[in-house]
Amino acid sequence: MIQHATTEGTTRFKERYRGVVDQGHFRNSNGFWFSSIGFGSYLGNYDDTTDINYQRSLIRAVELGCNVFDTAINYRCQRSERAIGMALSKLIEEGKIQRDEVIVATKGGYIPFDSTPPRDFREYIAKTFIKTGVIKPEDIVGGIHCMAPSYIENQLEQSIKNLRVKCIDIYYLHNPEEQLQEISPKEFKRRMESTFELFEKKVSEGKIKLYGMATWSGYREEPGSKGYLSLEDAVRIAKRVAGDKHNFKVIQLPFNLAMPEAFLFKNQFVKGKWVSPLEAAKDLGITVITSSPLLQGRLSRDLPEFITEYLRGLNTDAQRAIQFARSIPGITTTLVGMSRTEHVEENMQVARLPTIPVDNLLKIFLDE
Repeated sequence: MIQHATTEGTTRFKERYRGVVDQGHFRNSNGFWFSSIGFGSYLGNYDDTTDINYQRSLIRAVELGCNVFDTAINYRCQRSERAIGMALSKLIEEGKIQRDEVIVATKGGYIPFDSTPPRDFREYIAKTFIKTGVIKPEDIVGGIHCMAPSYIENQLEQSIKNLRVKCIDIYYLHNPEEQLQEISPKEFKRRMESTFELFEKKVSEGKIKLYGMATWSGYREEPGSKGYLSLEDAVRIAKRVAGDKHNFKVIQLPFNLAMPEAFLFKNQFVKGKWVSPLEAAKDLGITVITSSPLLQGRLSRDLPEFITEYLRGLNTDAQRAIQFARSIPGITTTLVGMSRTEHVEENMQVARLPTIPVDNLLKIFLDE
């Protein structure tokens, strides 16, 4: 049995929903068919009730046409990974999906707890990572972040165990811009190259299909600022490691009505000109996944009336915010946190609708 997402498998999933969702709901990028709305798992308490809610929500999301599942080892003290692993295992065991039909993504970089926060954070890090030789103290930035290859390899193996898979379809380096708060750009690039070397090795071992960078501010910053990330530089490093057949193929960044930089801000220098992050990704063959369309719930209520005028045919502000994000050209999947089945029902209704023409979306900012 195939143990990772494939073109054939994701095509099979897409075809099963023909006539159920809008034909533009599934987007083809870097060999997979991605649902335009993905399942996010960041928020929530670290308790059994939330775990069960996430499992039920994921199962319902699959039933409504979602095949992209995003998490991170540090989300909810590893509980989000484990909940997703439980739900996917159940779906596969019951014959409702096959492993090659779904895209499983997770992230490593932040130091995670195990089920609940420890009483003594420093003691936990020392016992779990430093004394075991996984991390050297100088590898840790800000007390919480590490991208040393030995650490990332450790985290990848733990994520594989948590998710109950043999291969992770997309593995992200999580918010690498954290490193730039303490180290020089030159040292940052050196660390990136070492990490990319590890990723390419793990691709060859069948532990990862694609890798990338999941960021919060890095690709939205002003060029030259301390936390700024250049996508062209990242691709250049990947090519130095593995040539044109490198597997650095995905980035993730926030995008919503209040944070439109990925679409509007020309802060990436690619092929001799300044372009937006979305344009840069298209030029470089990078899939873009966006997060936080609801800005942690703040855009799910009380949107200004002038915005709702351009986002008609929807029942709630949450649906309008999701529709805005998934309608932007260049965005493959919009991740939405879905810890409750009622949120899944509400959010996945948007998949039944065609996207909104980009000219109408631009009018939102002109009216503003």
